[in-house]
Amino acid sequence: MDSSLVYLVQTDTTVGFSSSNDEKLSYAKRRNTNQKILQTVDSFKTLKNSTRIPNKYKKMVRKAKLSTFIYPKGESFRVISQDSSFYDFINKFNILYSTSANLTKNLYDEKFAFENAEVLVTNDFGFNEMKASKIYKINNLMIKRLR
Repeated sequence: MDSSLVYLVQTDTTVGFSSSNDEKLSYAKRRNTNQKILQTVDSFKTLKNSTRIPNKYKKMVRKAKLSTFIYPKGESFRVISQDSSFYDFINKFNILYSTSANLTKNLYDEKFAFENAEVLVTNDFGFNEMKASKIYKINNLMIKRLR
């Protein structure tokens, strides 16, 4: 499997595009390429290799479910639970950029998503738009919930 392709996949939270190429994802969503995109990871070991979690929040990050954290250097990550159907997909790559499969600032549109994906990854349940993840911004001093 080529990680640089744009995959349309049912993530743990919603229908999304995933790829190792963040510029392709920005282009697919018609989004400014300077805007950062969250990364999904398959384990805390992968997360530890990618960023540093402030000691004060390590326990919270480990116990969080369906939550994205923006770390002090501005990078955002969400660890995918092993019981999620998305885990089997992300585990093949360890880490991928991930974003919702819609035009920026718009709702999910299946036609748009199918036209902008290079590979469709389907399961028995199809594609379902669900509740987005919670987003927290953390630094060494404080935590702030953004969504």
